[in-house]
Amino acid sequence: MSELATNLLYFGDNLGWLREQGKFPDESIDLVYLDPPFNSNRNYNVLFKESDVRESEAQIHAFEDTWTWSTDVEDVSNDFWMTGPETAKQMLKALITALGRNDVTAYLTMMAPRLVELHRVLKPTGSLYLHCDPTASHYLKIMLDSIFGPQNFQDEVIWKRTNARSTSGRWPRVHDVLLFYSRASSFTFRPEQIVVGEYKLPHTLITGTNGQKYQTFELTAPGLTQQGESGRPWRGHSPAGMGRHWANNQETMEKWDRQGLIHWPKNGGFPRRRAEEPFVGADRAVTAGDVWTDIDRLNQTAKERLGYPTQKPLALLERIISASSNPGDVVLDPFCGCGTAVHAAQKLGRRWIGIDITPLATNLIKRRMEDAFPGLEVRIEGWPEDMAGAIALAEQDDKYHFQDWAVIQGGARPAGGERKKGADRGVDGVIPFLDGKAPRRGIVSVKAGNTGPSHVRDLAGVVSRDEDAAFGVFICLYPPTKAMLEESLSQGTWVSDFDGKMYPKMQILSAQDLIDGKQVRMPQGARSDLFAKAGRERHGIQGRLA
Repeated sequence: MSELATNLLYFGDNLGWLREQGKFPDESIDLVYLDPPFNSNRNYNVLFKESDVRESEAQIHAFEDTWTWSTDVEDVSNDFWMTGPETAKQMLKALITALGRNDVTAYLTMMAPRLVELHRVLKPTGSLYLHCDPTASHYLKIMLDSIFGPQNFQDEVIWKRTNARSTSGRWPRVHDVLLFYSRASSFTFRPEQIVVGEYKLPHTLITGTNGQKYQTFELTAPGLTQQGESGRPWRGHSPAGMGRHWANNQETMEKWDRQGLIHWPKNGGFPRRRAEEPFVGADRAVTAGDVWTDIDRLNQTAKERLGYPTQKPLALLERIISASSNPGDVVLDPFCGCGTAVHAAQKLGRRWIGIDITPLATNLIKRRMEDAFPGLEVRIEGWPEDMAGAIALAEQDDKYHFQDWAVIQGGARPAGGERKKGADRGVDGVIPFLDGKAPRRGIVSVKAGNTGPSHVRDLAGVVSRDEDAAFGVFICLYPPTKAMLEESLSQGTWVSDFDGKMYPKMQILSAQDLIDGKQVRMPQGARSDLFAKAGRERHGIQGRLA
């Protein structure tokens, strides 16, 4: 078996990385946590419409985490039919037949091969937690049953993630679902003890002869039985009248009575076993169950909040990782978003691997981890390091991947706001800084296709109309033409109040310039304090992270 590389990020499609030779050997991962993106905010009657029915723009908001049925999904479906495990592919076929080709079945089709690969890489003692919401949790459970086997379904954990909100025509949705599966019958698990705060004192408390309070417990168990002494009366009390039986043999109960551990109610009621230790205070530790209400969501003012719309609290991932792995184990998050799972893994002394398909996410996680754990160096595998990588990124179907990479490499932050088709106004990134005491910014525009002087002029027009803009940076895939450079020079210069120096009003950087580390020409040090206050790399995710 090849050695598994850990404590690193993979940039790109997780299915590709999981299948790449030597990257993820069989039975190499101890714990998988995944929170695969799915747009649960869309109306159900729209969600289940057939893909060939044209949908009104008023009904559909172009969420980028929605997988819709397409030729790509059809190709994945056909491939899975040829290569997937028999039970899983028959289950997927049945769901598509029953529900039709729509966003839900496209989502399940794209998830199926990924779940098969995650099952493959899990160790025999390993576990998987799939985080989802009620929109698709029932379908995902069916797929997981077909891959892991229903006998390896361990639990459905309910996490109350928010308080009730006003809704129309239905109960407010306030919870997420965590589907917990093991690879086999023997797996790592240790329950967590949580402290219960002030609560109503249990009615089963009694006062002992020493004046202290003691908890008491049932001596009987459900079910009527006529066999053995468990169904016979003891000390004049018979559980049969209540449809129950004694939970312990009478010899044990006699021993407890001699030790003073049987409570005999003064009214002649049924005896109960008394706890050996007194009941202390109004706080107590109990074992966490499968309904979690003690971990709050991240509110708008939470210190760990990064701006990522579906960011999970660190405490949630710490509970999962503590319960289902050991120090030194390997934790994999194949949809790592803003990196909460890998952060929790590092904090708890686990090794980890994160995968995400967006440059914004992988860059954000790298900075988050290196800020949180001084001395840690996080490598991003798949991040373009030469022109071949930059060109490959530019040729991907999602144009924003190259755009975001270029903006980040250029030292800017991606522009906020929603990205819609046809809404490109030439502002792909910004570089905020303080010019003396005045807040200013540079505006970045990125083009991966054919470029010319008109693109430079367009950006110059955007800069001139923005009262806070000091300069513009045009980033292109290939080296700029002579005419583009001349157009850039014709835009003149500006003088900084920060250092009194003169800088180009318009600058051009190519992908090769970015790879070589060439920097934007601007006042050095003018933006460091502002970036520090902003949390540096927490920018950018407001607009788009998958």
